[in-house]
Amino acid sequence: MDGDPMGSWCMDERMQQVVGNDSISRLKYTSNLQELRYADVIIEAIVESEDVKKKLFIELDKISKASAILASNTSSISITRLASATSRPSQVIGMHFMNPPPIMKLVEIVRGADTSDEIFVTIKSLAERLGKTVICSQDYPGFIVNRILMPMINEAFYTLYTGVTTKEDIDTGMKLGTNHPMGPLELADFIGLDVCLSILRVLHEGLGDSKYSPCPLLVQYVDAGRLGRKRGIGVYTYQKESAAAAVKSPSSL
Repeated sequence: MDGDPMGSWCMDERMQQVVGNDSISRLKYTSNLQELRYADVIIEAIVESEDVKKKLFIELDKISKASAILASNTSSISITRLASATSRPSQVIGMHFMNPPPIMKLVEIVRGADTSDEIFVTIKSLAERLGKTVICSQDYPGFIVNRILMPMINEAFYTLYTGVTTKEDIDTGMKLGTNHPMGPLELADFIGLDVCLSILRVLHEGLGDSKYSPCPLLVQYVDAGRLGRKRGIGVYTYQKESAAAAVKSPSSL
């Protein structure tokens, strides 16, 4: 190997720091929606509630310039219905980043019934410029990833609920038996049990399949405020972790 590998590594670290500082210096934080009036693309990433998202889209539609694209980071809610709250349904699209976005490489692009080809191409190109791999979904409940993932998480809760085995053995079985980086119950805690419950309800209502009917144990945990890592207790109990440690765990949301 030519050169000094440690020196090269240190230089790479310094370059990343410089690039990171430059990026942060160009960010602007605000709690005033009026600041978005000149934005070309607005990506909504608030609570997974159709009513709340629609209210925000109504406001964004009034505030933003006529050419602005309104994208939603929803993980399950109909883009067509969100778009119906605006006067520009052809410029509304789903752009679902996997969580945590800085680590996860995937973005789901979801076209509503009226999303134009031009908007689709623009958002797909934007995601690729961000270094993401893009998969494209039609506007069905849960799209691709969560339509497949959430029944597994739900079944893991049923397996625990009916006393088949322990939470630890459920997660160990899926990690070592199927090569998953996290077990389904660990993953649910990372996503947020309230988010999992919301997605399952959207799937059950939209598709009508009993496999999406939320496990009573999941409902009970959410009712008790046991929402996962963000609350310090979910399926598991967590000690306070550094943000850096928490962000290393992969998720679909």
